[in-house]
Amino acid sequence: MAKLPKNCSDLTAASLLLFLRRYGGSAPLHSINFSRTVIQSLLDRELVRVQNTKHGFLLTITQDSDKLPTN
Repeated sequence: MAKLPKNCSDLTAASLLLFLRRYGGSAPLHSINFSRTVIQSLLDRELVRVQNTKHGFLLTITQDSDKLPTN
């Protein structure tokens, strides 16, 4: 069983990862309604990355992000 996040920020980060998984692993950055802090925390943990597609930016799940974020 996956470890449950301990605080509100971790719950929001887990929700963002689930959102990305539901949309095939990536979504346009402008369409994501999560705070910059949550997105930055996932970037710092290297669970997601930003790709420049020349038509905008995509937030993409990395290969090693099978787990929910934990502290």
